Amino acid sequence: MGKRDDLIAQYADDLRNKCGMTPDMDLLTKVTIGCGPSIYNADSSTVAATQQSELETVKDNFLVRKLGLSDGPQLMEAINSVLETYGRSERNKYRAVVYYMLVKQFGKEGVYA
Repeated sequence: MGKRDDLIAQYADDLRNKCGMTPDMDLLTKVTIGCGPSIYNADSSTVAATQQSELETVKDNFLVRKLGLSDGPQLMEAINSVLETYGRSERNKYRAVVYYMLVKQFGKEGVYA
């Protein structure tokens, strides 16, 4: 297995054990690929949940641009809900896992079809 496959397995493990959900491996793979090279960088592979600027970036670049959602307070509520599910105390909140949960929450799987 390659590095990306190892990371996808790690993300699936987080979804199962930390988020209590069974991952759709096909969708998780597509979301991970969509993250591009950021998954290989220690800093950009995770979401800094305590930094408001980071959460705004997730909202603007992923939810609005990538998923095509309309900006509004519901987007930040969704991000916070996903971070609660992941566990606020969890040190490494992987970007691909957060994005995957947001895709599922908004029913936007079709973006990756």
